[in-house]
Amino acid sequence: MRKFEDSLPLQLLKARETSMALFRPMLQENNVTEQQWRVLRALKAFGELESKQLAEHCCILSPSLTGIIKRLELQGYIKRKKSDEDQRRTLLSLTDQALSLFERLSPDVEAQYQAFTELYGEEKLKQLTKLLKELTDLKV
Repeated sequence: MRKFEDSLPLQLLKARETSMALFRPMLQENNVTEQQWRVLRALKAFGELESKQLAEHCCILSPSLTGIIKRLELQGYIKRKKSDEDQRRTLLSLTDQALSLFERLSPDVEAQYQAFTELYGEEKLKQLTKLLKELTDLKV
């Protein structure tokens, strides 16, 4: 068996923690959790989504996502509406308040990405991104 510290899942978790350390303070200052930010980013990127689609994009299990959506609604960041094509479907989207949050945070988020790129190296980051995408595309 591999040594504990050589475990791929452990190394990926440690890398996630290192990268999130750049963004966590900014999110905390704005009373948004990492998972909430992920949901907001997905809705910003993809527009209206059903919760199942949102769960897939965000890699969040549906039961956990239910609570996250409720809290984001209470904060005024997400709204729900019935689909025009199928009234059984509920679509989630961002409110103007959420779009305002994006406008306010986007420069800081981009500055953190730039700082990380300078620290880690642009070519290494491109290579890492490529390798991680290949890893996630594996059919296991």
